Amino acid sequence: MKIGVSSYSFQQLISSGAHTQKSIIALAKEMGFDGIEFTDLNTPDGMTEKEYALEIREECEKHSLPVAAYTIGADLLKGGDEIERVCGKLDVAAVLGAPVLRHDTAWGLSGEDKTYRGFDNVLELLADSCRKITQYARSLGIVTVTENHGQFCQESARIEKLVNTVADPNFGVLCDIGNFCCADENSAQAVGRLLPYIKHVHAKDFHIKSGNGIDPGEGFFRSRSGNYLRGAIIGHGDVPVYQCVRNIAASGYDGFISIEFEGMENCLGAIRIGLNNLKRMI
Repeated sequence: MKIGVSSYSFQQLISSGAHTQKSIIALAKEMGFDGIEFTDLNTPDGMTEKEYALEIREECEKHSLPVAAYTIGADLLKGGDEIERVCGKLDVAAVLGAPVLRHDTAWGLSGEDKTYRGFDNVLELLADSCRKITQYARSLGIVTVTENHGQFCQESARIEKLVNTVADPNFGVLCDIGNFCCADENSAQAVGRLLPYIKHVHAKDFHIKSGNGIDPGEGFFRSRSGNYLRGAIIGHGDVPVYQCVRNIAASGYDGFISIEFEGMENCLGAIRIGLNNLKRMI
């Protein structure tokens, strides 16, 4: 497997203005990564998204650091306009040279939206949208994936059902090892279920505290059932990262596994430690 890093891991530096999505490319190469992926390009004023994507691609080529994936948000329950928007993002992914585009399926679904709209009630609608998107992606030589992300479409049984309903070999799963905790699912069991469908991987860790205790405070958020989660350095948290990585490797997967750090620690130190730990695991 090749080890990549998500631009989101450097969000502390990007938000502070110390770096941009373009300038972190050299940083990621210097740290020893095999590739980099980007989350929703922060296009500078006066440029189009495609123009910025071309700059990003040229910078990656300059540093011999391939683009592993492009990841975007989406809510496919919105229908045709959202499908058209995601297909536009595929055009951006093609400029980036990304072989994989990850889109959400029902990110940001509110309580009101979910009234009488359980997962099984909207499965065919989501699958039809995913199918149309991946058919366009195929014409660009890009694979599309959905991620266990956003609680509504997060646990492995729902992801498996969606992929099998889409039933297109160009569509699969971005398996985020840590995100299953957001739906209170055991990561090792979930990864085991999704092994046949994995086309990209995120390495992520979380500190997990029981929801039966008081709120630990700043940095924590709640899972679906009310447990407390906080982003962790890979190998420092409670997610069985090694067991998941071992099983993914044993399945024959040889693509990218990208570090996605979202904890409170200084991101540079956290990414460095996480990279070293992930290397030892692999």
